Parts: sequence; C-alpha cells; structure tokens
Amino acid sequence: MVELIHTIADHSDDVNCCAFSSTLLATCSLDKTVRLYSLSDFAELPPSPLKLHTYAVHCCCFSPSGHVLASCSTDGTTVLWSAPSGQALAVMEQPGGSPVRVCRFSPDSTYLASGAADGSVVLWNTQSYKLHRCGSVKDGSLVACAFSPSGNLFVTGSSCGDLTVWDDKMRCLHSEKAHDLGITCCDFSSQPVSDGEQGLQFYRLASCGQDCQIKIWVVSFTHVLARSMEDQLKQFTEDWSEEDVSVWLCAQGLNDLVGIFKINNIDGKELLNLTKESLADDLKIESLGVRSKLLRKIEELRTKMNSLSSGIPDEFICPITRELMKNPVIASDGYSYEKEAVENWISKKKRTSPMTNLALPSLVLTPNRTLKMAINRWLETHQK
Repeated sequence: MVELIHTIADHSDDVNCCAFSSTLLATCSLDKTVRLYSLSDFAELPPSPLKLHTYAVHCCCFSPSGHVLASCSTDGTTVLWSAPSGQALAVMEQPGGSPVRVCRFSPDSTYLASGAADGSVVLWNTQSYKLHRCGSVKDGSLVACAFSPSGNLFVTGSSCGDLTVWDDKMRCLHSEKAHDLGITCCDFSSQPVSDGEQGLQFYRLASCGQDCQIKIWVVSFTHVLARSMEDQLKQFTEDWSEEDVSVWLCAQGLNDLVGIFKINNIDGKELLNLTKESLADDLKIESLGVRSKLLRKIEELRTKMNSLSSGIPDEFICPITRELMKNPVIASDGYSYEKEAVENWISKKKRTSPMTNLALPSLVLTPNRTLKMAINRWLETHQK
C-alpha cells in the first residue's frame, strides 16, 4: 500500500534533490535555497531556509552520522552546514569555479566528493575543509557519484555516459562508456559478494541513464589492489599470505593460477623463490607462455622489492616511472618528474598532470637542480 501523508510546497522553483538523515529531511532547489524539515511532523526548522548559494542548488546530502549537511551549486561552491543549527561550516570553491552538480560523503565522513560541469572531481577533507585530491574526466559534466561501502573507491558518472572508478588517492582505475546518453545516477550495493572459488570480494554497482537502461556492474577490489601495488610492496612481499598472493595473481591477469597456488600453499616467500623448473615440475603449469609471464612478473616484484628495501626517499622517485630520478624537472602542477618520462606523458596524455589528471596550466618544465643535487648526495652516501 502507498499513501501520501504530507506535501511540502515551500520552494519557489524546481526542487532538484532531497536527502534524509535519521531525524531530518533536506531539500534544495533552483530558488538558491536549502531547506530543513523535522521528520516527526515535517515542520520546517527555525534556521531554514539556508541561504548562502548565489545560484541554483543542484544536490544535497547528509554525512553518515547526520550531523553535517552538504550542498552544491551552479555558483561553483560546495557548502558544509551544521545540520542541527543550520550554521555554515565551510564554503569550498571548485577549482576553476565550474558549476558543481553532485556531492557525496565517504562512509566514514572523512571526505566529501564534489563533481562539476567541467568534468573535475574533488575530494575535500571534511575536518580541515581543504582540498585533499582532485582529478577530472575528459568529456562531459559529472552528474552522479557513489562511494563503495568500504570507502576505498568511488565512482562518478558523466553527462556523456562515462562511468569512472577512482581509488581514495584519486587514481583512475577504470573508465568506460556505460550508457549511450548521459548517466543520471549510480549506487553501490551495501553488502559485498564473495567468489566461492577464489574467496575474493566484489560489490555490485548499478548505473542508470537517459538511454532508458539500468546496468548492473561488478566492481572487484582487485582493481584497487592492482593500482596500489606499491603500497602493498612496502609491507614486503615476503610477508604476503596465501590470500595476498591470490589477489596479486588476479591483478596480473593470472586468475587461472589461483587454484594451483592455493593447493600448493604458495605464500609471499615461496612466490619469490619460484623458478622455471619449479613452475613446470612442482606446480605442473604446462603453458610455456603462462610460465614466462609469471616469471617476468615475479622478477618485477624482486626489482621493486630491492628498490624499496634500499630506503630510497619517496621524493626521489618519479611518480610516473616509480624509479630514482636522474634528471628531475618541475612541471606546472608543482610536482617533480623525470624529464623524459613527463615529456612522453605530455605528448601521449593530452597535456594533463600525471598526479591530478587536470590540465597543465603550462607546458614549461623547469630543471629541479636542488632535487638533483640532493639525489646525487644520497647516491654518494648509499652506493659504493
């Protein structure tokens, strides 16, 4: 049974969004206001309407605790409000001032994601109210956003129909044309689903669009682990469990070997000791191509392990190659890179920053002589 129990008609223009907390209902409108209502009787609360935006308000959402309300607007800002008092806590301006179409809190309320008409997406720190990280998509406005229940990745949807998966470091993990027309909404399932055979977890993601379709996706956290393997390597591969090895195999596209490795109880230490003889004789891997690929990946692990165990300062490592820089330069995004690597990046990646994914304000590369001297001093001290 469906029964109408109340109608609210306080806004003077189109109502774009509504959101619930455990005690409140929030609404926002083209009339530039955000309104708050009590769920007990739907009476508008004394601080309402909240007036700070100078243009239409497109989206509003509560933090998981319900204590903070966020709203975003054509005026290029995302505002954080105290839900109990209606007081404005912070006004956060989107880089470039583009109209902000969507905003969402992370599950632990640490971050707020805001997506804008120019394709930029920002993660804001909700404690400091400062920009944490930012990125961008190549086409269309960002109109939809959703965090995974664990909060270690989120998805954005664009008016061009692109669905993009990001990790919490704003690295683009996956992007594809999901709908022929624009995406209108996306959301994660609240509970993970386990793969009975491999024991890995994944979440279902639903996206809907202007093409009259709803699509269900599977998002595996293997993708996140594959892109953040440097962080895992810092824990040293020798300490990997059998499950860690299984995740690594999947990240390398070697899913078919998971069962074999589990049967033989291959952990991180044994992984690094595998040879072409043991792969053929002990693990009975028949395909020469698979054995060659696996050995190549293991050798890459050993190389990275050697680099990490040598204690190279992170600021000496090029963000693109993940290798010690020989000729560091400063790009217009403020980050230092190996000169040849960033020149190749600029020519192939349409002049975007490798660290932020935003367009580089300038293509000028300035030699970082101070960093180069520091690297040379470090090499003199640590290499014989």
